[in-house]
Amino acid sequence: MVCLESELQDGQMKQIVVDENKILLVRNNGEFTAVGGLCSHYGAPLIKGTLVGDRVRCPFHGACFSTKTGDIEEFPGLDCLPTFKVKVEGGKVYVTTDKKKLTKRVKKMSSRVPGVSHTVVLIGGGPASLQCAETLRQNEYGGRIIMVTKDEQLPLDKTKLSKAMNIEIEKVLLRQNDFLKEHGIEVWTKKEVKSVNTEAKTLTFKDGTSQHYDQLLISSGGRARPLQCPGAELKNIKFLESYKDATEIYQMSAGNKAVVIGTSFIGMEVAAYLSDKAASVTVIGNSKFPFQSSLGSEIGKMTMQMLEEKNVKFYASNGVAEIRGENGKVKEVVLKNGEVLPADIVIVGIGVIPNSDFLKETSVEIDSRNAVVVDKFMKTNIPDVFAAGDVVSFPLPLVGHKRVNIGHWQLAQAHGRIAGLSMLNQQVAINTVPFFWTMLLGKGIRYTGYGEGYTEIVFKGSTEERKFLAFYIKDEEVVAAASMNFDPAVARLSEMLLMGKRITKAQAQSDDLSWLQLP
Repeated sequence: MVCLESELQDGQMKQIVVDENKILLVRNNGEFTAVGGLCSHYGAPLIKGTLVGDRVRCPFHGACFSTKTGDIEEFPGLDCLPTFKVKVEGGKVYVTTDKKKLTKRVKKMSSRVPGVSHTVVLIGGGPASLQCAETLRQNEYGGRIIMVTKDEQLPLDKTKLSKAMNIEIEKVLLRQNDFLKEHGIEVWTKKEVKSVNTEAKTLTFKDGTSQHYDQLLISSGGRARPLQCPGAELKNIKFLESYKDATEIYQMSAGNKAVVIGTSFIGMEVAAYLSDKAASVTVIGNSKFPFQSSLGSEIGKMTMQMLEEKNVKFYASNGVAEIRGENGKVKEVVLKNGEVLPADIVIVGIGVIPNSDFLKETSVEIDSRNAVVVDKFMKTNIPDVFAAGDVVSFPLPLVGHKRVNIGHWQLAQAHGRIAGLSMLNQQVAINTVPFFWTMLLGKGIRYTGYGEGYTEIVFKGSTEERKFLAFYIKDEEVVAAASMNFDPAVARLSEMLLMGKRITKAQAQSDDLSWLQLP
């Protein structure tokens, strides 16, 4: 017996341990179900998350799972939860396992069927491509799947690279080679697309080879925005785009003077990670505070103070006029205000440009910001050509289907799933709420919604205490929220926004947050 029937009411959950398995026991409409208790993404305890109907949302990064089937319904994460048998007898609840310790369950997938010549080519080795490939196999697609990437490795969890730059490759691989081979997913590494002929349905690569496709996914991501100033070509100026970049930045920075240009997510995470490894870390930003446009001044000021406590020095409302070198390597950075900073390495994180240049000679629609335009099914304007991830501009239901380009890991996976279903003529429209996170010095900030154009921020708690919930207000409504040490508030808000619930400024300002239904 794990509990009495009377211990759980409808809409409640409880964590139990059976045969070393952490299990989430849920009661809904009088029925008990049991699934794995740890999120398949990074292992967060789902008991700390939010339960809405028959699904639970992870408090850390927003992944959602069915409490009936264990299937993953919202990303990030690739795998489902294991399910366990539940029996109720004489007012007592029993849960049985098969004695194995299970934390994840791979959704059933097919492999390639011999003799089927139909070919899907996926450009890019990120989460959108991988999710598309797995969605195809989960839906019994038997053709050939080829993923082409200019990276040297199999698909990686690149979100870890700015937070733990010295991480072992095995800890960032999304799938092992054996897994990909088992399910007939070919990955061609160090392979870059030069051009696409959508009429002949062929790709030409920079190495001179070509490949036919029947259906194509453009999920080529984005590239780092280049630094434009005298000296930008010097050695030891680094951009974080790959596992190799992360390793080199770590090695070049250890015990040396590191200068970081940019105060958004990459720049701040890199600065935080290097704060106890480099001899000194200096951050240059063009705004008064980090994250100012995305998270606001108060949260930006708090993150700045967190890093300053670790001896990171900031030059805010500033910029780089010139980088000077010696023997071809960086020696110092000259700021626009004339100050000169000694530097052994410069790390640049000043934005991303969608990777769509190889499509210039095609009729694929590209917007003014270089993003590939897709509809709600992730289809481009060209038949059999789909696009997903950081490279696309897509209609976001949350803002009345206005087209947006958002570089979030969770969204890329959601796009990949929809694209895979569309390739199989399963018309499922994209319907997801953006969710992202950052980790600085062991403290996590979660964010959900779409806050562009917000006019006001309403705080619960305080940034001084580093425990807060921030509501972003536009037109008297909550359009986004961010938090630190306030779980599962952002996960709960994400569910409410997904369900189309209107949250007013008055609700956000109220001292009574019972409408959020926090534990």
